[in-house]
Amino acid sequence: MDIQLKRGSLDVCVLASLLNSDSYGYKIIQSLSGIIDISESTLYPILRRLEANKCLESYSVENNGRLRKFYSITSLGEEKIKDYLKDFKELMMIYNYIAKEVKENVE
Repeated sequence: MDIQLKRGSLDVCVLASLLNSDSYGYKIIQSLSGIIDISESTLYPILRRLEANKCLESYSVENNGRLRKFYSITSLGEEKIKDYLKDFKELMMIYNYIAKEVKENVE
């Protein structure tokens, strides 16, 4: 998969994982397991970037004597998901055109 396309998809997958409830890093990785491979070293820069772009907000909660950082999606993050889905729909139209042409002219 193209790295830029994958990067955008990773961002939106992280945002989508937060639609139902706030979460923290390890739990986000677990929720995406089996859908897309993401490591901690990939996730945390994504979370920082999404927070810097106002797509996420974070807050800390004490858990077993230590602070755990939780993330929540903002309305800007929800808009990013909607934009991605719109772009994906356009990309699927292009894909279907290419697949049709290949089937008609190559097979």
